[in-house]
Amino acid sequence: MIELGVNIDHVATLRQARGTAYPDPVRAALLAEDAGADAITLHLREDRRHIQDRDVFELREKLRTRINLESALTGEMIRIATLVRPRDVCLVPERRQELTTEGGLDVAGQIDRVRDACRELAGAGIQVSLFIGADRGQIDAAKAAGAPVVEIHTGHYADTGGAERAAELERIRSAVDHARALGLKVNAGHGLNYDNVQPIAAITGIAELNIGHAIVAQALFTGWQPAVREMKRLMLEARREAAP
Repeated sequence: MIELGVNIDHVATLRQARGTAYPDPVRAALLAEDAGADAITLHLREDRRHIQDRDVFELREKLRTRINLESALTGEMIRIATLVRPRDVCLVPERRQELTTEGGLDVAGQIDRVRDACRELAGAGIQVSLFIGADRGQIDAAKAAGAPVVEIHTGHYADTGGAERAAELERIRSAVDHARALGLKVNAGHGLNYDNVQPIAAITGIAELNIGHAIVAQALFTGWQPAVREMKRLMLEARREAAP
């Protein structure tokens, strides 16, 4: 129906804050699998602010589901991805000074570079996703670049309310329909939490949601596995209710 990719970046953020060996994001990933996560998402950033190289390689050995490795469009990160060979790599924009990924990747403005990365990753047996805004031009560029999957940035939807949120939700629906008509698989994520996830999860063309910060925050009060289970429950409930 719809799958949940649990992002473990901010488990690693807590670890890195004190330079300790805990909390261990790899352990969090394995527990999330047991709680119903369909994939584990992690972003190996160029500045290594949270996830470290060793986390990626250890997960590759231990994970029973699949890794969705978020990666900047750089030679270093593409080389690491082809070495690790996760099932999925999501190419994202990355700036050193940002708190988290802001906006989608400008595929249309660098289509040759994106096409080269898609070709190299596909050659290593990796399914490539492009993290983009809900924009038809970017979706068309993603298709032209050879990516089989797009992930729609839901941050603008999450950050607004009222009529503006309703308009953004409709824009996302339209983008999903357009991408599906082009034969692309569609995922979504960014800023989703327990209060706003269901309208997005109800969009039947979306295959997977990638959610992290909200689950880590909820775990402070309910525990890690209950937080994962509750997010998955909300998603599945919304999808069931949306089914014809």
